[in-house]
Parts: sequence; C-alpha cells; structure tokens
Amino acid sequence: METSAKAVPHFALHLIVDHVESSITWYEKALGATVTSIVRLPDGSIATADLDVHGLPVAMAAPVPGTLLASPSTSGTSVAAYRLGVQDADAAMRQALAAGATASAEVHDAFWGVRTGEVLDPSGHRWAFDQHVHDVPTQEIESRLAELLTGH
Repeated sequence: METSAKAVPHFALHLIVDHVESSITWYEKALGATVTSIVRLPDGSIATADLDVHGLPVAMAAPVPGTLLASPSTSGTSVAAYRLGVQDADAAMRQALAAGATASAEVHDAFWGVRTGEVLDPSGHRWAFDQHVHDVPTQEIESRLAELLTGH
C-alpha cells in the first residue's frame, strides 16, 4: 500500500497547552526542542505544532472547548509526569526555571540511582530531569520504597 503521509512514530506525546505559540517558545528554551511542523488555522493561529524533544516526538494543541481536551491548568491536574534523561539535572532544572517553569521538586539524589528535579511548564505539565548517577539493584529500591511507605 502506497501512501504519501509521514510515518506515524511508535510513541509520541500529544499535549494540550494553554497557548500553543508561547508553549513552543518555552519548549525550545527550556528543553531544547525543535519545531518539525506547524498547522495554522485560517486566522493565522496555530492549530497544532509538532516538536522534537531530544528524539521524542511531541505534538501540542490548544484546549478545545466542549471536549475533554484540556490543559492541566484548565482541568486542575496533571495526570502524568514526563521524565527526560539528561547529562546534568541541575543545569536542566536551571534552564527550565529560567524559561519560566515553576519548581515542583528541587533537584536531589534519589534512592533509585538518579539525580532528579521536577518542574511544571507554563501549562501545568510535569517534567522531571533524570541524571543517571549509579545502578541500584531492584531489591534495594523495593526495600527503600517499603521503608518510605511504612515509615520504618
């Protein structure tokens, strides 16, 4: 079967953001994203934008009134946390904050072997920056998790 359409990636995020144009700018500055395509409405506003964030396809569009397509800030919650592997979690966090993100978890060394911090982007999506520090056996992670959950 022949087709002229682009191949659909095996996995991509499709984020609903409050303002597509300013979100593109934030993703470029904060995450080093590059725009791969933009579809405009007749009035010139952006209907959808496709970005590449370190090899991850990310599509974005504005909320659609009367549908379930809402941004975290309009729905009141972020239902997922997107984890981005980085070389330097502290630098990635500083870059995101400088671009206008809000810190939701300061950078710290986590018991599962990463240095990590988390921000909310301007639309309320959660992004974590994970820097691998060392491998931790699953049994040790489970033990630490049990301690956290039970308090002993």
